[in-house]
Amino acid sequence: MRTLLLNPPSYGGFDGAAGARYQARREIKSFWYPTWLAYPAGLIPESRLIDAPPADMGVDEVIEQARGYDLIILNTSTPTVVNDVRIAELLKEHYAGIVVGFVGPHTIVLPEETLKRSAAIDFVATGEFDYAVAEIAKGIPFNRVDGIAYRENGKFIRTPDRQPIQDLDALPFVTDIYARDLVIERYYNGYLKHPYVSFYTGRGCRARCTYCLWPQTISGHDYRVRSTQNVYDEMVNAIRLFPQAKEFFLDDATFTDNAPRAIEIAGKFKNLGITWSCNARPNVAKETLKALKDSGLRLLTVGFESGNQQILNNIKKGTRIERIREFVKATKDLGILVHGAFILGLPGETEATIEQTLKFALEMDPYSIQVSLVAPYPGTELYAQAQREGWLKDEGDRLVNDGIQNSAMSYDSISREQLFDWVERFYRKFYMRPLPILRILKEMLQDRDEFSRRIREGREFFSFMAKRKEAASTR
Repeated sequence: MRTLLLNPPSYGGFDGAAGARYQARREIKSFWYPTWLAYPAGLIPESRLIDAPPADMGVDEVIEQARGYDLIILNTSTPTVVNDVRIAELLKEHYAGIVVGFVGPHTIVLPEETLKRSAAIDFVATGEFDYAVAEIAKGIPFNRVDGIAYRENGKFIRTPDRQPIQDLDALPFVTDIYARDLVIERYYNGYLKHPYVSFYTGRGCRARCTYCLWPQTISGHDYRVRSTQNVYDEMVNAIRLFPQAKEFFLDDATFTDNAPRAIEIAGKFKNLGITWSCNARPNVAKETLKALKDSGLRLLTVGFESGNQQILNNIKKGTRIERIREFVKATKDLGILVHGAFILGLPGETEATIEQTLKFALEMDPYSIQVSLVAPYPGTELYAQAQREGWLKDEGDRLVNDGIQNSAMSYDSISREQLFDWVERFYRKFYMRPLPILRILKEMLQDRDEFSRRIREGREFFSFMAKRKEAASTR
């Protein structure tokens, strides 16, 4: 079957890509690669991957581009499923006889609910979907494909679960699909050099954070990894395909969790002369950090989440404030930059704990920060807890509003309105200080491209905050 893998159009600037952990519009233009969709695209001959949001493709253009395909796979998410169903229905109206499948964490958690949304959806994936989609593309009947759910004679049918892929080396290089179907200059990230390229060296995360969508749904808590040689080979491939790339990002949830493997991979990178970055938990030993830095590591993205130890305990973060301080000191001693992520509104939050987190952020003074609102995704422990405790109170509990992250939960200790307002206050108090301003000015003066980029990002930030206030008024 001629197959189209589609990350559908959505709200302007909305990053719902299969790798996006923060599915909403962002303060500045930001898009992650649709890495999960790129894998089956590489398994299916003559397939095509369309990532509509960064390509600025509207519904009409996507409908036109879908002409001639037999199987169309849409990556969906909880914030976008209503919109994605509408697009599926339009595709069916235009092209009778096509098969439409939905994939992603939302379908894993709510397969029957997703199917019931529309007769336009022929099947949904109930786990990792790489080989399930490839088998359907070969024409294998639904009842012989593990890891999907579908309807037959009006009845909901779920096939046996598909076991998580253990031989990740057998999967294709996603960088080949990026080169074939994507334009890397369309992918932006505020803390990575532009253009950048990202891919996974493994799947899964051992951490048990209650709020995190991916390990509790599609990737699992077992950190399954590719061989170090396979990772090296894909990096060499990426360098060949994208000589214009200024940075490479290893997008594993916690690449540094397996320190000996991380050091081995870094050692292989050393002779490549590349700049690279990755995700990390704030507990990496200094000797490990040094080995990574020596091989070209520039930046770590780190989920600090909160500066209050009790809140970290409440979400099973598995980190200690004092250990975070030691980690940040080590990164600064070695010259490794840190992008720190914070979440407001986690269980136990009050205005006092937010003030404590802000104070902690100022003390740590990372290179850059991301401040988001707590997002209780179906399928997470946090979502189940929120339902039990009554933290989701009414129809305003949707995760996004016009593409902008919504304040979905509230407590007796702090309202959703207060949480929503604190995001902007947090950003302003962090960035409107001499140190961040001087850092930004220094980068702008050293690089003409960086100068233009930071001017653009500044305009986007203030424009976004104005739109955010507009969205708040319609909640």
